[in-house]
Amino acid sequence: MNYCESPFLYKRRDTREVVVGDPKSGGVIIGGNHPVVKQSMLTCDTMDTAESVKQTLELVAVGCQIVRITAPTVKDAANLQNIVTELRARGCNVPIVADIHFKPDAAMEAAKWVEKVRVNPGNYADKKKFAVLEYTDDQYAAELCRIEEQFTPLVRLCKELGRAIRIGTNHGSLSDRIMNRYGDTPLGMVESALEFARIARKHEFHNFVFSMKSSNPKVMIECYRLLVARLNELGADWNYPIHLGVTEAGEGEDGRIKSAIGIGSLLCDGLGETIRVSLTEDSPREIEVCNDLVAQIPLLANTQHLEPIALSFDPFHFERRETPEIELSEQFKCGGEQTVRVVVTRATWEKVAPRIRPKDDVRPEAIYEDLNVAELDPTQDFEINCDTQLVTVKDGLTLPAITAFRLLASKLKRLGHHNPILLKDCLNFESVPLEPKIALLRASVVIGALLADGIGDAILVRGEAGGGQSLRLAYNILQAAGCRSFKTDYVACPSCGRTLFNLQTVTARIKARTEHLKGVKIAIMGCIVNGPGEMADADFGYVGGAPNKINLYVGKTPIKFNIPEGEAVDRLVDLIREHGKWVEPEDKSEVAVTTN
Repeated sequence: MNYCESPFLYKRRDTREVVVGDPKSGGVIIGGNHPVVKQSMLTCDTMDTAESVKQTLELVAVGCQIVRITAPTVKDAANLQNIVTELRARGCNVPIVADIHFKPDAAMEAAKWVEKVRVNPGNYADKKKFAVLEYTDDQYAAELCRIEEQFTPLVRLCKELGRAIRIGTNHGSLSDRIMNRYGDTPLGMVESALEFARIARKHEFHNFVFSMKSSNPKVMIECYRLLVARLNELGADWNYPIHLGVTEAGEGEDGRIKSAIGIGSLLCDGLGETIRVSLTEDSPREIEVCNDLVAQIPLLANTQHLEPIALSFDPFHFERRETPEIELSEQFKCGGEQTVRVVVTRATWEKVAPRIRPKDDVRPEAIYEDLNVAELDPTQDFEINCDTQLVTVKDGLTLPAITAFRLLASKLKRLGHHNPILLKDCLNFESVPLEPKIALLRASVVIGALLADGIGDAILVRGEAGGGQSLRLAYNILQAAGCRSFKTDYVACPSCGRTLFNLQTVTARIKARTEHLKGVKIAIMGCIVNGPGEMADADFGYVGGAPNKINLYVGKTPIKFNIPEGEAVDRLVDLIREHGKWVEPEDKSEVAVTTN
């Protein structure tokens, strides 16, 4: 199976065009030869027409090309008419997408007023109760017939009215039926979406796009690769556009890093016709990140033709590249079963070393200039005498870093070698230091993409000029890629009209109490739509259950219900303590590594 023409050469995937609205009067075309379309979502109550209009205009002002609005009920869906009417009266013709979960009736109402409807196959016609059921083939076929009965009316209406559909699968909300047939797997996500696509095609409706979202960038990358490979197998006319996104990415650096890893790595392989960066922040900030991220792709994707060579990894199943364990420095080893290590330049070491405390987790583990590392040019033939030699790509190559390191790993495999690899975020230095936000995105795309391929035993970030900041960025990338856990990990959804509390305020409150916990993963969900499923690999969950009421989870299991919001953070801390994950924070007066 192939998910792109070549992982070593950028070529944008050929797709059909999907029309959203009237392109002559503000609508957009997704796919074909058109640029990547940027979109975002409102955070307010859909019944608040004035605020919905205000937020939409704010998004359009910063370059948002498609605006999504949640429609949890038929009543909300009906109010989309008022929102759209007011927008059009103000001369704003941006396409509106209705976000639908659980309510086919709401989808039917929304399709009357908006240009596009997003449906989630996991909960459009199915329910998720984590039930363990066994289906015979006949029973499974009967379930598919039931789904077709539910989905067909929307397909017919969208075809009649010229609407578009997004078939948006979420890792956190796969149906019990899919879970029991395919498990909690990328294949399950793909098959869930294809079931709905086959129904649409049966009625000769092709104006739809796919998405495969997860809060885990590694899972998200695997899902999209598998989806495109399956579409390629099904035939040339299955060339539907792809919507990229890492869901529940969170806020600040962590949210940007996760999104850059997932979205950026796929864009560099030529996949993705429209994107949304999901941040627990005000929506207009998402568009800035979209613009910055898309602008980096021509600089990070390879357009140089290379000799054909077999890929060193399975793109559809993550497995860390096998290497021997070697000495990296006096204190640390790398390769083998060791964690991915963090290397710094001597200049960075001299800046941060005086401020490192004995118990700090964020610390350099080797100095680049002191390493016994072979710097290789993977575009040329080379020789390696033993597998215990640490290797990297030499500086100065015109080949982009992702391609260079993939090529290095492939050539080592062809030679029968398993040397540990030191990854670099850049092979050439800018004459003017990069803006920190750009350095963050570039390093995250490059190193994150390679780590998701299973390549890399140590990393070196040099594109960020600040010493402490480059060190912290390296650790944050490793955490976002699921390679290390040195701090609390948060899965936090962006706000929308379903959200039952102020996500930004509550997330800040929870972080203030828990950010000192190492190796603990906390999910913060505004509602139940993706909550239990997306929290399956989280230790604890804080989920809006009703207005001003919070439910607390351990993993995907609800433990405490209807806790008043004012008490909920304290009860979360109590729950963490009950399960032996709580430690008291250290004295904050102690000096830590700065970001200068």
